[in-house]
Amino acid sequence: MGTIHYGGSGTTVHIEDRALAHLKVVISTKLRRGESFTLSWRHRDDEERGRSTLWLHPAIPLRFVFDATEPTTLSREWIERLADSANSSGGIMLVPEDITPTEQGDPVDRREKG
Repeated sequence: MGTIHYGGSGTTVHIEDRALAHLKVVISTKLRRGESFTLSWRHRDDEERGRSTLWLHPAIPLRFVFDATEPTTLSREWIERLADSANSSGGIMLVPEDITPTEQGDPVDRREKG
C-alpha cells in the first residue's frame, strides 16, 4: 500500500502501489504544466464510508511513497483513462484498471521514474 503525502499539514492518502504508480505519471504531468486540478477516490472498505477529493496545486508539496522496492510496469490504457479524467471539469477520478485479455497480450513496459 503506497502513500501520497500532500501539503505541510501532513495529509496522507493510502493507495495501492500499482494504482499510485499510474496516478503519479498523470499527476506529475499536470503539475509540471503548472495546472491545478482535483483528485477524487472512493474510500477503501476498511475506511469510513464515502469518498474524498484533494485540490492539487503545483505550489503545494507532494510526495509519493511506494511499499514495493521495484517500479511496476505501467498500462498505457489506464494512464490514458486517468489523464482523460484529469482533463475533465471533475478532475482525476481514481478508477480501477480493468485489464482485458487483449491488453494483457500487449503490455506497455514503461517504468515509473522515481
